[in-house]
Amino acid sequence: MSRIRAKISGIHAWVPPYILTNKELESMVETTDEWIVTRTGIRERHIQKGEGLGTSDMGVEAVRGLLEKTGTRPEEIDMVICATVTPDMVFPATANIISDKAGIKNAFSYDLNAACSGLLYAVVTASKFIETGTCKKIVVVGADKMSSITDYSNRETCVLFGDAAGAMLLEPTTEDIGIMDSIMQTDGFGRVHLHMKAGGSLRPSSHETVDAKEHFVYQEGQPVFKFAVTKMADVAAEIMERNNLTGEDISFLVPHQANLRIIEATARRMGIGKDQVTINIERYGNTTSATIPLCLWEWENKLKKGDNIILAAFGGGFTWGSIWVKWAY
Repeated sequence: MSRIRAKISGIHAWVPPYILTNKELESMVETTDEWIVTRTGIRERHIQKGEGLGTSDMGVEAVRGLLEKTGTRPEEIDMVICATVTPDMVFPATANIISDKAGIKNAFSYDLNAACSGLLYAVVTASKFIETGTCKKIVVVGADKMSSITDYSNRETCVLFGDAAGAMLLEPTTEDIGIMDSIMQTDGFGRVHLHMKAGGSLRPSSHETVDAKEHFVYQEGQPVFKFAVTKMADVAAEIMERNNLTGEDISFLVPHQANLRIIEATARRMGIGKDQVTINIERYGNTTSATIPLCLWEWENKLKKGDNIILAAFGGGFTWGSIWVKWAY
């Protein structure tokens, strides 16, 4: 009997219409376009504006678009996983809310939080449900409203983040395509360098935590950058080595869009050229769980069936990982 693998059979993404440029940030904090671009590669990012709009509102736009373009009915979906660090609320899961808004009634759904590596963790998790025959059609969503936890008086972090959502459909295949291999890793020591201080059970929300601005992203830039450069590059190279892949075999590296220098270091470690790397950080910034599906969506018309693609990410936790995908269409 042929082995069952999970294949990505569709991709869609959505970004809010409002664009926050570096020039506008210059009027908000002490920074310059040159300072931002030199250190991050970011020139603009999309921000979700409007009262009563959360991560689920972006996620459902991506899911509706995905279902439409793949000709999939909501009732066909068996499972929904939403990777996010900015859920609409502590509970219920944002995946539950997205399912309701999209009319997905026959699926079980839940959220997954692995920071910027969340999308990869969700894809690997979903692939196991496909491989075992438990599910036939799974929607994986990567969505974050990072503007909701960004301190726009902190010039170190406010330049980094944007809002977006992406969704992909996973289905079974017996062809030699799909999710071929993955490496997921975590080292919890990194939590001290990148986290949100309050809002959880350790430091519940209070007047004190709000006044101290503890409900925003806290990041120690240098240790995070140093670790990210090493680990994302290493894990991308490792998955190639253990599958006997060379730079010439790779059609595209699809990296998490956190910092242009980290992306370039990963490409060098893999031995691939710039034309083999999907980069859109300049226009979207770091959208956390949405960066990888956003890249796949923008490069979709350049992908061909059988293309070898490496997905790679690094995030808070610390978490990091890579997936070798053979594109399915």
